[in-house]
Amino acid sequence: MSETPEGKILLEIVTPKGRALSEIVDEVTAPAQGGEFGVLPGHLPTLASLRTGLVTYRKGSEAQKCAVGSGFVEAGASKVLILTDEYITRPSIDPVVVRGQLAETQAAIAKLEVAAGDSGSAGAEFGALVATENWLAAQLELYGDPPPPTMRPYEEYGPPAPVSADELSADPAAPEA
Repeated sequence: MSETPEGKILLEIVTPKGRALSEIVDEVTAPAQGGEFGVLPGHLPTLASLRTGLVTYRKGSEAQKCAVGSGFVEAGASKVLILTDEYITRPSIDPVVVRGQLAETQAAIAKLEVAAGDSGSAGAEFGALVATENWLAAQLELYGDPPPPTMRPYEEYGPPAPVSADELSADPAAPEA
């Protein structure tokens, strides 16, 4: 598509497999790391880090959605480009399979959390499992059957290291040595 019509936005979603979506739309909403943001025609140039979630785009009065993994989004006056590793539409989702994968992933996360409680670090495997859990949850949300919300406040860095007895007994008002 060479020219975007006046008052419209070209939305392109690109994965490592190639262009997954190319549509002329009226509005786009994307899940950035700092929160969800919307783009209308004439938007100022923006570059943001994308988190796993749903992209909503409107053509006329019809809103459509797709799920994307983490990546980057570049928005401008007449184009939104999303670069992501994952992309799926609702008809491609098998909720039974996704629910089974989600249960397996959550069991693996729980097992790692117990093991990390002893050592104080969960490592890269924990981060990969949480990313998988988020992707599966986004697919179920797109399908219309989202899983219950999960709180993982330390998902980026793993659980905090255990506090030592010396740190607990230290006087906070005392000067450091």
